[in-house]
Amino acid sequence: MRTSKPRATFAVCVKNKGYAASLEVGKLYRVISDDEAEKHGYLRVVDESGEDYAYSSDRFFPLEIPTKLKRSLRAARASRALQRTSTRARASVGPRLGRRARTL
Repeated sequence: MRTSKPRATFAVCVKNKGYAASLEVGKLYRVISDDEAEKHGYLRVVDESGEDYAYSSDRFFPLEIPTKLKRSLRAARASRALQRTSTRARASVGPRLGRRARTL
């Protein structure tokens, strides 16, 4: 039976030259498994836009994170996503009715 090294599910950005708007040096990023990208020396990560993109793997230092911390990070991510969704839903409804105007 062949044992393979577990893939990193998180990595720290160590270089962002040319991608300062998308990557922040020192920040922890979630890694998405992508065999094709890895064959070409790329790592697929979820960047500042919230979307996943393939970046040269030399821009990151992969980390092995304890299972308990992985769960906490994933829960935090899910919570943020839920907050963004509810904020968008409120914004699409328009101004709240029934508020009294403040007078000075």
